[in-house]
Amino acid sequence: MIRGIWLLAAFAIAAHSQTAENVLLVVNDSSAVSRQIGDYYASKRAVPPANVCRLKTTSDEQISRQVFDEQVAKPIATCLKSRRLQEKVLYIVTTLGVPLKIAGTGDRFGTYASVDSELSLLYSDMKTGRAHALNGPLPNPFFQLRDTPFRHPQFPIYLVTRLAGYDFTDVKGIIDKALVAKNRGKFVIDLKSETDEMGNDWLRNASILLPGSRVVSDETSKVITNEKDVIAYASWGSNDPNRHERNLGFTWLPGAIVTEFVSTDARTFLRPPENWNLGNWKDAKTFFAMSPQTMTADYIHQGATGASGHTSEPYLVMTPRPDIVLPAYYTGRNLAESFYLGIPALSWQNVVIGDPLCSLGKP
Repeated sequence: MIRGIWLLAAFAIAAHSQTAENVLLVVNDSSAVSRQIGDYYASKRAVPPANVCRLKTTSDEQISRQVFDEQVAKPIATCLKSRRLQEKVLYIVTTLGVPLKIAGTGDRFGTYASVDSELSLLYSDMKTGRAHALNGPLPNPFFQLRDTPFRHPQFPIYLVTRLAGYDFTDVKGIIDKALVAKNRGKFVIDLKSETDEMGNDWLRNASILLPGSRVVSDETSKVITNEKDVIAYASWGSNDPNRHERNLGFTWLPGAIVTEFVSTDARTFLRPPENWNLGNWKDAKTFFAMSPQTMTADYIHQGATGASGHTSEPYLVMTPRPDIVLPAYYTGRNLAESFYLGIPALSWQNVVIGDPLCSLGKP
């Protein structure tokens, strides 16, 4: 009964869908692929010309805090203010070729962060006239508020997603599949065996909150592979000691999303060698881009429509909660709102890949 009440409330919220007028599309004119993605997305989603913000900055994935402030955050704020879009825009969409992460000090109180997570706080920075604190993560005011529509000024943030993959073809796939997503298929949930970590509880709860007929779940040492008609996948990724292969062999449906408890899965969107496979932290020879872990971009390349990832260590408690993300997406929340409902903190390492407007619609 409780689950039924929650689902009815979520249906009511999902009915208030947003449009491209609520999106600010960010393109880096210094990057050919960013321009190509921007043109394609703007055309497919009918993004108003005033809602396209053009930067001229480096296409390097990692930048300094100064470059972020002066060449990314400042011009985006100018676009929003000068075009009177500050309140109307709810979602910021960055593109492959826009810098990915900001260098800084590490650990739980560090100043390092993903570009997208920092941009989520641009709304509050503009409203208050002062920059937010940089040390460590800051609470996400939208976290867990499943029964509340996302709107301004109630939630003083932007929901930031990124259209990224290994190349334009991958991103074109994201955009095309988002436009034809439907509420069908399997929710695949793979727990890590022989552990009592809270991540397993979240995965288990996700299974309970979704319709049993559409859930494929496993708590043994077996790694789930070769599933067909997958609409969502949640797991420990390469942090499952029994997982050794990059490609799970899934067949993904349009609109399919992925979330994992992995520290560095969005560390880069450069393409690894075809023969690279998941490695281990004890052998640097098995690393790609300074890590042996799964890659968010692999899931996009293999056919997923959206995914979450981390540019650096987020710590488990700051990863997206699958027991919030997956049920929200199932009940019709769009991709951006589904992920940000489940992300506890901002100004941190989180990255959300996909078209923010992508929605499965009602079950």
